[in-house]
Amino acid sequence: MPCTTILVGKRASNDGSTMIARTDDGHFDVKKMVVVAPKQQAKKYKSVLSHLQLELPDNPMRYTACPSVDRKDGIWAATGINEANVGMTATETITSNARVLAADPLVKYQKAKSRREKDIPGGIGEEDIIVLVLPYIHSAREGVLRLASLLEQYGTYESNGIAFNDEHEIWWMETIGGHHWIARRVPDDRCVLMPNQFGMDAFDLEDAFGAGKENLCSKDLRDFIADNHLDLNQNGKFNPRDIFGSRRDMDHIYNTPRAWFIGRYLTPMSLRWDGENAEFSPESDNIPWSLVPDRKVAVEDVKYMLSSHYQGTPYNPYSNRDTGKRGMYRSIGINRTGVTSVCQIRTGVPESIKALEWICFGSTTFDALLPVYPNTDKLPDYLSKVTLDVSTENFYWVSRLLGALADHNYTSSIQDIERYQDVVAVRGRQLIKEYDAKMTQSGDFSLIKEANEKLCAMAKEETTRTLNKVLLDASTHMKNGFNLADN
Repeated sequence: MPCTTILVGKRASNDGSTMIARTDDGHFDVKKMVVVAPKQQAKKYKSVLSHLQLELPDNPMRYTACPSVDRKDGIWAATGINEANVGMTATETITSNARVLAADPLVKYQKAKSRREKDIPGGIGEEDIIVLVLPYIHSAREGVLRLASLLEQYGTYESNGIAFNDEHEIWWMETIGGHHWIARRVPDDRCVLMPNQFGMDAFDLEDAFGAGKENLCSKDLRDFIADNHLDLNQNGKFNPRDIFGSRRDMDHIYNTPRAWFIGRYLTPMSLRWDGENAEFSPESDNIPWSLVPDRKVAVEDVKYMLSSHYQGTPYNPYSNRDTGKRGMYRSIGINRTGVTSVCQIRTGVPESIKALEWICFGSTTFDALLPVYPNTDKLPDYLSKVTLDVSTENFYWVSRLLGALADHNYTSSIQDIERYQDVVAVRGRQLIKEYDAKMTQSGDFSLIKEANEKLCAMAKEETTRTLNKVLLDASTHMKNGFNLADN
């Protein structure tokens, strides 16, 4: 699924937390946010798309998920945090190349051609990965190892990147062909920028085949590379992106510009991103996988980057200036996003409230990011009770409505949208600060439910207020408007 991922190490963040964030850019998929209790986790799992059946462990933990409301193509849980305070987002669809896919083909579902034959199941994919991994892991590193075992046993039918975080570290994992994989611990002082491409541009093979402290991979990766003549690197350098990734013209329109905008935002002083002497352009193939930001990064920064439509550049599709370049690159804040989350694992607070899950629905350019406490057995109806029919009674649909209306009247409505985004951020942080203090002082973590209800009530109030304004603005700009004074 075409998405954008940003990872923030604990020394790169403003408060010492780890953050993994991703826009889940489907095809206007209707999404909700729920809590999955252990008794709701199936013991036998069957994938809808690949028809794969497998047994699951009998000790699942509670976890949050953002599944599709329509289950015709499966669960597609997207993102979540479990009760061990481990976050996961899956997946960032990435690219590969013909050499890799020929050497280790993707495991596709094969329907029987006759009654005498049997269907051949495919591997696991984005539909399945959260459900198969998140309920069973107690650290980010454990997440890599569990998913690796599944990939090696069942394979995958697509190329994907997956992020895990806990209080101490973030791990990024990328699949290679049908069964191989590679994973790196994200340096604590860095941010990772990931559009829909194979991302890692450095990897320590000695560590991966030795202590495995910060690098992990398939046990046969060295032989796999050598046997299939995959190594394109020169002078002894090992760049996984050159070996396993792509270099296509389409990447320069669809992928690299997104990494360029994120890098430009994170390092405006230390690196040159604009002008004739720029070190990186929107179409550069060598934009770094990770960067040390010029200043600490907060949740609001992550939201801004994931809302990008190349504002402040000649590529902004909403610009009033005819630059000849408007809309030429794929925006991060795209129209078809279903859900965006920031899984934040904090430090310095009690275990029960270390995790915050920041959530928004619809196009990130126009929606607001709402924090909730995930360590609960039930989330408010405003997040979890979503139907396939349009409604103003849940956060998903009202966010979609806001985006659709404001997009057509961007110039006149963007001020209301930005005020809305700011006020939800301010009031959301105020409520988190209030309930952090209450629960820390009292030790009563049942207040999580009350806090989440107040957060959602606030979001509903502010979203409805803004919808009223944006709808009025859109109505006044309808083409069939007419006044006698017009003549």
